[in-house]
Amino acid sequence: MRKKITKITIILLLLLSYVYICSINSIPKNIIIFEGENLNFKIATGLTLKSKNSKTILTASNINKEKINTEGANNLNLNLFGTIPVKEVSVNVIPKTTVVPLGNAIGMKLYTRGVLVVGMSQIETDNNEKKKPYENSGIEQGDTILEVNNNAIENTEDLIKEVEKSEGNTINIKYLRNEKTRQTDITPVKSKNKYKIGLWVRDAAAGVGTLTFYEPKTNLFMALGHGISDIDTEEIVNIANGELVTANIVSITKGRKGYPGEIRGTIDQGRTIGTIYKNTNFGVYGTVKNKNYLEEDLTQEMEVATRSEIKEGKAQIICQLENSNKKKYDIEIEKIYTNNNQNNKSMLIKITDNELLEKTGGIIQGMSGAPIIQEGKFIGAVTNVLVNDPTQGYGVFADIMIKEMRSI
Repeated sequence: MRKKITKITIILLLLLSYVYICSINSIPKNIIIFEGENLNFKIATGLTLKSKNSKTILTASNINKEKINTEGANNLNLNLFGTIPVKEVSVNVIPKTTVVPLGNAIGMKLYTRGVLVVGMSQIETDNNEKKKPYENSGIEQGDTILEVNNNAIENTEDLIKEVEKSEGNTINIKYLRNEKTRQTDITPVKSKNKYKIGLWVRDAAAGVGTLTFYEPKTNLFMALGHGISDIDTEEIVNIANGELVTANIVSITKGRKGYPGEIRGTIDQGRTIGTIYKNTNFGVYGTVKNKNYLEEDLTQEMEVATRSEIKEGKAQIICQLENSNKKKYDIEIEKIYTNNNQNNKSMLIKITDNELLEKTGGIIQGMSGAPIIQEGKFIGAVTNVLVNDPTQGYGVFADIMIKEMRSI
């Protein structure tokens, strides 16, 4: 009986330790919040956050009620049971800002850092043998090749030249996976008088979406509300740079249950609006170079709302469904996920505007990034559609987008 109790006690202690470890790891080391904003995350009972410059102690019961009003960096200590230090947390408080919500249909051209591996295929050699040079190299689809023999690879042509230059000798490849740099060796094989390694690669991506906002005081912009992923790997494209260009809307395909519609556009004759420097899970960011192509009254700034200011109920989105014609459409905010900092599904929204429903059936591909306005404040952007009900979808909080923009 005593042994059974001991085993149960050990199991409970292990479970309790696991809960606390998960809670500690879930709290990021660096946090960005607006001045006066609540800290929107959870901590387990028994953990406390205490500022080095204040007597305020944040616990599981008051952490989402306490505001930090001191602009700049604030260092907090995460303690277990008030005495055991387990982690330091840096909270960077930024002043609230104003932006110009846009809603323009735009195009994007992204150029990768290195070249992205999108596939693999065996090579038929000059001796009619079938080989896989990449086999056992460790390289996988979705990896990014950065260097060959210490020479930087900026595009597909660079990789082809380095492989040809090897003349069949083993080459050293430096590649990136999950932000970690690795190295491996591959021996190219000869096929039809050319040396090959059996990897299919891509060095660019392009797409059409919606421009969300422009910040006049910094000339920065944000688009999409989600990142651009490679069509083959479905991974966020790791970019070196890119271009924001004007787009021409060609057609609208209406969405229906089980089938997301889309805005079809072309960027072939697109004029450069700005440069792109960042592609993230929460959107694409860059700098505006030519304000004239925004076709917008840039004096129409509005305050960026914190998530605590957002309410369930009526709101509007701005989007462009016809060339040179943007409109506001009515939506309903059905649910707000206040503590969600992990993804871009911050709000559940529903299209209620009859005109928009008639044109699109609801949220369609290409509308991602459409700004959401409520009571004269910018509160977020459209990000996803529910495939089984195109009238519903998700939006991302405005504060998340601004914080991501600030974390350059």
